Amino acid sequence: MHQAPSEVLWTPADGRRSTSLDGFLAWLAEGHGLSFDDYDAFLAWSIDRHDTFWSLLWDWGGLPGSGHVALRPEQRDQVFKPAWFPGAELSYAEWMLAMPGRADDDLALLGYSDSRPDSTLTVAGLRDLVGRIQEGLRAAGVGRGDRVAAYVPNIPETVALLVATAGLGAVFTSCAPEFGVQSVIDRWRQVEPKVVVAIDGYRYGTKDVSRHEEVASIVASLPTVEQLVVLPYLAGAPAIEGASGTWAELTATPAAPTIERVPFDHPLYILFSSGTTGLPKAIVHGHGGITLEHLKSLAFAHDVQPGDRIFWQTTTGWMMWNLVVSGLGLGAAVVTTDINPTSPDVGALWRIADHAGITHFGTSPGFLQLCRRAGFVPRDEVDTSAILQLGVTGTACPGDLAAWGCASISDDVRLMSGSGGTDICSGFVGDSPSQDVRTGRMASAYPGVAVAAYAADGTPLVGEQGELVITRPMPSMPIGFWGDVDDARYRAAYFEDFPGVWRHGDWITFWEDGSCAIYGRSDATLNRDGVRLGTAEFYELLDTMPGVDDALVVHAEPSPGEGGKLLLFLVLGDGQALDDDLLGRIRGAIKSQLSPRHLPDEVLAIRDVPRNLTGKRLEVPVKKILEGAAVADVATPGAMQNPDSLDQFTAFAVRS
Repeated sequence: MHQAPSEVLWTPADGRRSTSLDGFLAWLAEGHGLSFDDYDAFLAWSIDRHDTFWSLLWDWGGLPGSGHVALRPEQRDQVFKPAWFPGAELSYAEWMLAMPGRADDDLALLGYSDSRPDSTLTVAGLRDLVGRIQEGLRAAGVGRGDRVAAYVPNIPETVALLVATAGLGAVFTSCAPEFGVQSVIDRWRQVEPKVVVAIDGYRYGTKDVSRHEEVASIVASLPTVEQLVVLPYLAGAPAIEGASGTWAELTATPAAPTIERVPFDHPLYILFSSGTTGLPKAIVHGHGGITLEHLKSLAFAHDVQPGDRIFWQTTTGWMMWNLVVSGLGLGAAVVTTDINPTSPDVGALWRIADHAGITHFGTSPGFLQLCRRAGFVPRDEVDTSAILQLGVTGTACPGDLAAWGCASISDDVRLMSGSGGTDICSGFVGDSPSQDVRTGRMASAYPGVAVAAYAADGTPLVGEQGELVITRPMPSMPIGFWGDVDDARYRAAYFEDFPGVWRHGDWITFWEDGSCAIYGRSDATLNRDGVRLGTAEFYELLDTMPGVDDALVVHAEPSPGEGGKLLLFLVLGDGQALDDDLLGRIRGAIKSQLSPRHLPDEVLAIRDVPRNLTGKRLEVPVKKILEGAAVADVATPGAMQNPDSLDQFTAFAVRS
């Protein structure tokens, strides 16, 4: 197996600002007599005594009450749906609106859009808007447990709608307006919303995109919807058939925000799996699990502090939106964007970072690659001095690209690379401000997360690639899947392979020092004569290959049980031919840096790589097409960035 390179990219230095974790450790020492020699010792304690860790985190975070028992002793190691914090009540909305360390006139939200002028919302303004929304929702009959669905982009109003819904004890869910009609129906039909809030269209760069027909079709297919509230967003957009009122009417009546505390596992919001290969899973997250997990993740991994300004390049259809907006709970201001990040050039987001004073800038490897290929070095074009952290997630980030991204911002920006998922709405492993950051690896498990690599027989592995598993419970594991009354789908998704252990579906390697690397989905593994490689290892190699703009690698079987063919698909750069020189460079690099057994059987040129709406490559649908499946049976077009890209693979099918 190719071992990820490891070069120290950033190290904690004297003179840096005191971190949130420093504050937590001082609080543990002073108030509870708990002290640790170093970060590794703290991490080991948080995993070994995870129930104590989560209970103390509750108290440190100032959540309602104190001294709560996190788990009963008999459920301490019960990964499948233990009862967290029995008897405790809290509200995610109360945590979000407290905004510690912030004055009423401080900014809470900053919005940047291609569709309208830039906007801001102060702390007092956010509280006022939340109260107004709640008054409108109550008038629409929304109460505890009702679902409120948003077909709205990443703008300040969406954040306020989430908080308002949570404060009423209702359940929030959202789909980005880029989602196609059937994709939204497939999701929302499962959860039966009472109220839908939608925009009438949006501008993407210089292109107007009307959504009035899509919204009308979606709502017409959802018999439970009693109110459709339209937020006018695209100038000149036609009226939406069946609309009950406007955003202005919903928010017309001033009222103080309502906070209804609920049990720990009361549903907060419903997120959905990608849905590219079947009906999306409706993943239900609770008030308690999300509040605690986001408090921990944003404070200890991202070091978000009062007054910071945090941003992630995301839509409202990806869990990173849910994570980042929780920065309000730590006193940060959240920067929302609804723009084409490449219009008029790849500097659009960096100019926003300059204007907004962003301290935590989150994006994808794909966007960094675009910037590098365009020769756009942010620090040479705009003021990037406020940026403390470069966050990169969504897919694995090649080490040299991560190094370029950091160097292009400043001499001391910290890379924050992590891996997790919609399933927990957070991360399992990643970097922290208390650890060295290295290229090609993530530093360790996150606090309180008992994560390991397992062989197929359940043997823990070190230094070898295995299935990513979780062996002790996390509070943000789903309450369940909506409508899955007997938990059959929930069990099948995570618990069928290893009894009592969560199997996440990613390949991971841990080394002796606790560092780790992710190699892609285990259902897309490249197994050649018993030697397994993750697809991420191929992409790390090919992303830096001159002449290659993008790549997809798939292992397909011509006939069941008869070995397989390794097919490498390339999107070639301008003027580049699939000639002997390029093929020789690719084969030489694979042979020397990955594995001679993984030399591709064929290298084929394609026009573009299929990706879902969060930018992940879709190896599994392509594999199924190559093995004879129909395009219509392997993917939902509305859940993809480029659904037409799948058709090209029928010509390469290895099985008829």
